[in-house]
Amino acid sequence: MYVFLEVLTVILVASAMAMALAHALELPGKLQLGRQEYFVVQQIYYPGFTIGGGIAEVGGIVATFALMLTSGGAVRFWLTAGALVALLAMQLVFWLMTQPINKHWLREVELNAPAKRFFATEGNDGAPLPPTEEWTALRNRWELSHVVRAALAMLSLILLTAAIAIQGA
Repeated sequence: MYVFLEVLTVILVASAMAMALAHALELPGKLQLGRQEYFVVQQIYYPGFTIGGGIAEVGGIVATFALMLTSGGAVRFWLTAGALVALLAMQLVFWLMTQPINKHWLREVELNAPAKRFFATEGNDGAPLPPTEEWTALRNRWELSHVVRAALAMLSLILLTAAIAIQGA
């Protein structure tokens, strides 16, 4: 059962890293887009990344916490705890840097009911669109948040796999 938990945790954390890394790797190409093109491209992410990210990130946190509680040895415990801290830091970056911009950008996009609740766009209809010179600051913040999240996810995966590898050593 413990090996199953290890494998599941690695799959979930690797999936969370894959989505964060995908956003980060798109950065050079997306910086070349104009305002209109950027907003068109931006809308394609929300359905898949919201579902996949929710499952992978929440599941990864829960599984990493369970693995930490059942790990044997101080080194394994602290490596797994470090992986958990990195995953939690990813969430902080999302909720403090990424989500406010998502909420701002999606207020005029037709979303299904669960997406409206997640992005909390209801009641924001009166907010004006950002001025042309302001959208680049929002874009840069959104893109930077995903680079930071990718680095944290990679750190988490490295710490997690090191903790698992130590068992065999």
